[in-house]
Parts: sequence; C-alpha cells; structure tokens
Amino acid sequence: MTMRRQIRSELRKLTTTKMPLAFLGVLIVIAALNAFAVIAGTDMDGSKAFIATEADQRSLMAFAFNAFMGAGLFGAIAVAREYGHNTVVPTFLASPIRHRAVLAQLAAVAIGGCVLSLIGAGLTVTAVAASLPATDFGFLLAIDNVARVIAAAGFAGAAGAVLGAGIGAIVRNVGGAVTLTVFVFMVAPPLIVQLANDTATWMPANLANVISGTVDDVSVPAALVALSIWAIVPAIVGLISTRRRDVV
Repeated sequence: MTMRRQIRSELRKLTTTKMPLAFLGVLIVIAALNAFAVIAGTDMDGSKAFIATEADQRSLMAFAFNAFMGAGLFGAIAVAREYGHNTVVPTFLASPIRHRAVLAQLAAVAIGGCVLSLIGAGLTVTAVAASLPATDFGFLLAIDNVARVIAAAGFAGAAGAVLGAGIGAIVRNVGGAVTLTVFVFMVAPPLIVQLANDTATWMPANLANVISGTVDDVSVPAALVALSIWAIVPAIVGLISTRRRDVV
C-alpha cells in the first residue's frame, strides 16, 4: 500500500465517525461565546475597551492556542481509540511496515486538526465581526491580519494534533491519553516556567500568540520551529514505542 493510499484510508476513518462532528459542535459553541462576549462583555469600569483597537480585536480573535489544545485532544482520541477498539490491528496487517502506517496516521490527524482549526478560527472571526455592529465599535482588522490569525490557527492545529497523536500512541488508552494531553497543555508549562523562568517564551501559549501576531517575544520562524518541536518529540516517541510493542 502506498503512503498516499494509507493517508487516504486514515482520513476515511476519521471522517466516517462522529468525532469530527463533536469537535465541530464545540467550535460553534466557542464562536457563539465570543459573539456573546463582544455584545454583553464589559471591562471593570463598564467600558468596552477590550474591542476598541485593532490589537484588542486581534487578541480576541486569535485562535491558535485554542486550536493547539483542541486539535491535541482530537489527535489523542483519534489514535488512542484505535488501540482501545483494536481497529489498529487490521491497519498493521494491511501495512506491516509499522512506521509507514504510523506516519500515515500522523499525517491524517494533522490534516484533520488543521481543517478543524481553520474552521474554528473562521467561525470565531465571523462571530466577532457579526457581533461588533451591536456595539459602538466597527471591525478594525485588516484582511492580512485576519488571514494571519486563521493561518496561525491552521498551523497550530496541525501541530497540536500531531502532539496528541503521539501521546495517544504512547498511552494507547483514550482516558489516559486525554489526561496526559491535558497535563501537557495545562499543567506542565506552568510547572516548567516555575522551575526556569526563561522558558516562558517557549511555552505553547506564547508561541501560538507570536504566530498569531499578538505578541513578538520571539521571531515568527523561531516560534514555528519551537511549536513544531513540541509536536514532533512526542510523535517520535509514539512512533518508536509502536514499532517495539505488541499492538494487542
């Protein structure tokens, strides 16, 4: 089986289940919450300064870190459930060269995570833009900044999905994979920063904000490379563990 056919097969697995629809539902809820925040939200003094400038609006619409986390859970569930339901067995029987099968799986979840994240970012931008006329402020973001916010979300989503998929391949249990993924996203970064303050710049949340254009703590190329490393390391560990362990 060629790599292209393997990736197509993995994509078919992802798109013929209800999991992408569940994540799409979550994205719609997030967009609706953003719209509600624009319409009903105020600062402590009762003003709406949080949407008053282009920078404020870009920060509100920046979806990259949400994409990174959401796609991470998507990737972890997509891979771990294969082991839980033993559907990975026919996959490896059809493609005995395991590293190719795992790479195809990683590519498929990266595509899925990217697509879902692009949709999520687009929904968020649309929700904010549609709700701004209900306030005294207009939509201030230039088209190139809108494109950057959406593109950043797509890249972060692909990276997050690969990270989650690596964790799913290591743990091979949906509950454990989700727990470890949440730990990596929400618990580990603050702990690392407490141990070494200089690492704060290289945590996923800050890197996602850099590529979205809301902060400039490091260069965009450096942020892209660093976020890729966050994804690639667990993916490599998952690949090695899959090659060395029995699947049943």
